[in-house]
Amino acid sequence: MTSTTVTSSFGERLRTAMAERGQLCVGIDPHVHLLAQWGLDASAAGAREFGLRTVEAAAGAVGVVKPQVSFFERYGSAGFAALEDVLAAARAAGLLVIGDAKRGDIGTTMDAYGEAWLTPGSPLEVDAVTVNPFLGVGTLEGTFALAESAGKGAFVLAATSNPDAFTAQRARLDSAEPPGETVSGAIVREVSARNARVTAPGRWGSIGFVIGGTVDWAEAGLEPFEPIAPILGPGFGHQGAEPGDLRSRFGALAPAVIASESRSILAAGPDRLAARIQERALLYRGD
Repeated sequence: MTSTTVTSSFGERLRTAMAERGQLCVGIDPHVHLLAQWGLDASAAGAREFGLRTVEAAAGAVGVVKPQVSFFERYGSAGFAALEDVLAAARAAGLLVIGDAKRGDIGTTMDAYGEAWLTPGSPLEVDAVTVNPFLGVGTLEGTFALAESAGKGAFVLAATSNPDAFTAQRARLDSAEPPGETVSGAIVREVSARNARVTAPGRWGSIGFVIGGTVDWAEAGLEPFEPIAPILGPGFGHQGAEPGDLRSRFGALAPAVIASESRSILAAGPDRLAARIQERALLYRGD
């Protein structure tokens, strides 16, 4: 695959895309029940067709799509080949692509994950990838550096909205400064400090965060951060968060939130998909 020449940072490219096309991100999640609803087989071929149709419907209506890697990976090598086709089609259509892979490991292992997703020309090339910091934010440094050198981005899991995550993410750190800081708060603070070192004044950072659209910031121990970095906000649509919740949940950082919807859009079916995307996209536009 031939890579598009990158002329600016991911943070600034995303900022432009959101200004032009709004804050909605369309998830590409070929659940088995959705494949059946769409009249497609639960196979790599079905997932590929599902993904390509979603890309076609999203192109021009939104600026960002987010394929969920697991729904392709389940079909093995054929599934990855299908995902490669969907990623290539999305980027060729001018969409920014977030690979929702949630990779996290140590040392050269994590570096290899980063290279797989963020190297220009890679079969799995995306514009940004979700990463897991719970083996230590420092384990992601190689991925962050690669992302920035290639004009790419990463979204660090910080505060997800699933209750199972609360035990770990909301645990308080006795050794933190300030004392009693939550794990989520420490992740945001540490990554924001790194962004401040490498981000030009007035620009968005390229290393952002995953913070659920239903998360209570006070309960999660989160505070507004600088410099501005994009926030990938799952939980909109099917999980209950709505466009009107952007300001109440994210405050002054609301304009930097990528509101991700998947099932609430995909359940419309292939015939209504494009219209549904346009309907939801309008609700997230500031004009």
